[in-house]
Amino acid sequence: MSTPVVKAPAPLPPGRLLRGAALVRRELGQNLKVIFADRLGAFGAIVIGFALLVALFGPWLIPHDPYESLKMADGRMAILQAPGTAFPLGTTNLARDLLSQMILATRTTMIIGVASGFVSIVIGANIGLIAGYYGGRIDNALMRLTDVVYGMPFLPFIIVLISLFGRSIGFVILAIVVVVWRTSARVIRAQTIAIKQRQFVAFARARGASDLRVIYRHIAPNILPLLLLYTSFNIAWAIVTEASASFLGFSDPNAITWGSILQDLWASGYTQTAWWWFLEPSVAIVLLVSAFVFVSRAYEVVANPRLGER
Repeated sequence: MSTPVVKAPAPLPPGRLLRGAALVRRELGQNLKVIFADRLGAFGAIVIGFALLVALFGPWLIPHDPYESLKMADGRMAILQAPGTAFPLGTTNLARDLLSQMILATRTTMIIGVASGFVSIVIGANIGLIAGYYGGRIDNALMRLTDVVYGMPFLPFIIVLISLFGRSIGFVILAIVVVVWRTSARVIRAQTIAIKQRQFVAFARARGASDLRVIYRHIAPNILPLLLLYTSFNIAWAIVTEASASFLGFSDPNAITWGSILQDLWASGYTQTAWWWFLEPSVAIVLLVSAFVFVSRAYEVVANPRLGER
């Protein structure tokens, strides 16, 4: 008895891959033009780009061990040194370099924010697409689930999850994702209901396309601008939530974040004297969250072209 020969799937033609890559580059270029056409959007994109560079090259940029108690040139401990030549962002009450801590905190914050934003938009997009496309009982069940998540108090629920499952970065991301997907799911559901009534969807069904093909090949590309818009919003929410949880002491104890730097300041009792210790992480949180909001505001013209007509 001969063994059947299993053929490997044929690779995609190089021409199709090149066309797909060219399409992605063109769409990305057009979206960047829209963002940089707006002054606040361009400012936000520059801030995000700078934060990404710091996050990527952080280990090579840190001048000191962020946990090391440093000394000044005269041998004295560098306790609560204001920003200067030796320590550009100053030091803490334990003589630790705040510049090193801020760089490391930027890396941690970007990892948590970007990972939470992308995972939450994937969950919200799939729930919205499936609920909007199928309707009926499936739609009702998924939207009731969304209503339940909406009824949960945002920050207290995340703190409870972190307390139950652990304070590692992975569980912090999971706790944020569990709550953040809800808004994008509702908006994408509404957009899916509108798109599925169009003629190109009916034509795809008439040609025998499966439900999954209709959802992900014909409907999903038409809500891509909306997905990118809410990804930016979700990342901003994740950064604020992580900073709040860290300040309350519910973050990973082995990770330095902007919220944990503020928490250390509060615990030290130097909130009224060490102004630089408070100012630097606070400005960083406001700048990065505002940057994502500015980019979202500029990109909203793509998601809703009517705004560009005003």
